[in-house]
Amino acid sequence: MISGSIGLALKAHGWKVAGWDPDSGILDEAGSIGAIDRQLSSPDGVDAPADITFLCGPLDATLATLQNLQSERIITDVASVKGPIVAAGKHLSGFVAGHPMAGSAVSGPRFASAHLFHGASWAICNDNPNDGAIAEVSRVVATMGANPVILTSAEHDAYVATVSHLPRVLASALIDLVSRSPGATRLSAGSFRDLTRVAGSGSKWWSEVLVTNRDPVRSAIGGLVDILEEWDADLASTDADAISERLSAAEAGRSRLGAPVAEVRVVLFDRPGEVGRVGIALSDSGVDLRDIQLRHAEYGGGGILTLSIAAGENDALRSALARQGFELES
Repeated sequence: MISGSIGLALKAHGWKVAGWDPDSGILDEAGSIGAIDRQLSSPDGVDAPADITFLCGPLDATLATLQNLQSERIITDVASVKGPIVAAGKHLSGFVAGHPMAGSAVSGPRFASAHLFHGASWAICNDNPNDGAIAEVSRVVATMGANPVILTSAEHDAYVATVSHLPRVLASALIDLVSRSPGATRLSAGSFRDLTRVAGSGSKWWSEVLVTNRDPVRSAIGGLVDILEEWDADLASTDADAISERLSAAEAGRSRLGAPVAEVRVVLFDRPGEVGRVGIALSDSGVDLRDIQLRHAEYGGGGILTLSIAAGENDALRSALARQGFELES
């Protein structure tokens, strides 16, 4: 999915893309969606000299490929742990370790998108002092709509342990906790689904990542345990003021992660054309849609559709939805 998205994004900007995969079926699929122009006979790309090479395999495969490569060309990768990758590629003068902070719980070229990296951060490690290669990788990923972030591999691994790897552990732990009280799932709502979404992504791939980055992840777990113990102490002492301060600080911190949004909740019924009419209302209102989430009804279709839009535009959207005959939650 990542490599297919890279191929589609590069081709959209005029690049010619060649690709290799140990699974010929994946290669055929990549060709069928237009992610590559031609197939390579080996991962070293000797039959197609390239301006830049992206290694998009699993962590263990990327490590093995790097160790066997001999090239002076610019090479980068997309693995989510960078320390071992930098070490494996240190013999390559043009290697620049990288990691796009984008993806999903699905895999395979059929889920690729040329727009996957729009607005996403793309970590680029500067452990290799080849400034020209770093600048070129940064330029190329920027053409795909990503925001290059230059940092060391050690900084990267510490940061992603907190913002990416720990959330995967936490999501799994929450699912485990709820599984011990099956009745609780009947009351789970949007917040629980949001917190545990990543638990549905590939366990084998994630286990390799977590074990490889185990020291920073364990440090992040320890930090979280300390914070949870502080919460536990405040709850035990019934210190409502302290809890309110914690909640307010978290709310303020969350708001700094993105532009302010307003939410409009639409009641959907199980009938044809409901979502289409929402689209008409969005078009008529001209609002800036930031996010969308559907809370399904327990039986059949319908539910509550939450539309997150730019702050200050909720009145325009509510009016457009009302003209389409929708019932809105207050």
